[in-house]
Amino acid sequence: MATQNSRWSREELLVAFNLYCQMPFGKMHSRNPEIIHVAGALGRTPSSVAMKLVNFASLDPSITSTGRTGLGNASRADRAIWNEFNGDWEALAVESQTHLKTLFSKSATTPSTPSTYLDDFDETDYEGQTKSVQIQARIKQSFFRKAVLSSYGGRCCITRISEPRLLVASHIVPWKSDPKNRLNPRNGLCLSALHDKAFDRGLIMITDDFRVDVSPTLSHFENEPFIRDTLIAIRGQSITLPEKFRPDVAFLRHHREMWRDAR
Repeated sequence: MATQNSRWSREELLVAFNLYCQMPFGKMHSRNPEIIHVAGALGRTPSSVAMKLVNFASLDPSITSTGRTGLGNASRADRAIWNEFNGDWEALAVESQTHLKTLFSKSATTPSTPSTYLDDFDETDYEGQTKSVQIQARIKQSFFRKAVLSSYGGRCCITRISEPRLLVASHIVPWKSDPKNRLNPRNGLCLSALHDKAFDRGLIMITDDFRVDVSPTLSHFENEPFIRDTLIAIRGQSITLPEKFRPDVAFLRHHREMWRDAR
């Protein structure tokens, strides 16, 4: 356990950055029960943990570009963790989630509410030699979903639907196409299940200025009210941008290029 005011270790910074990825920006304050619980487990004050998250926010172009002021001052170690994650999201997501789970399991304090930042699956469901592979796959899927949904405030960026069971953390560049960015939240969009499927099949795309483009092939269905109202009608509509991890324009261009000939 760390002593108050001591230098943050790499493991502690990984835990903090994991929380930054999975926690909505508006909840990064010392009154948040999750931050209070993590702070107790780390032997730090809630204010110091909240400030560490704000330090990471000061490195996020999606946040600083909005003109927010009063953000924390990131240290060299904070910048190193930020760069390390951006260099290898897959490995760091698993490592940081493992540290977070270990920290919570050893904590003498009990959170008032169940943690939303731990993997919501039972490891005893898996057996045999493939157990480690299966568990890591679930950790990665869970991390990406929570990171993307939290960035968008738990709402579809096109429809603003907020029912979690209807939301998908949609990859812009497909999972299999870019292993380096599989878990990069900037490679994700929060979409309803319908719009995720349409995006995945190239029926809708997102332009460089974050507007919805609709495939001309959908014009054949203009007489179908549902398709007209839910897909064709959103042509030119601006998506709601996330508070954190704004979609990488290079990924959006890759997606459009991938479906160019199918248009």
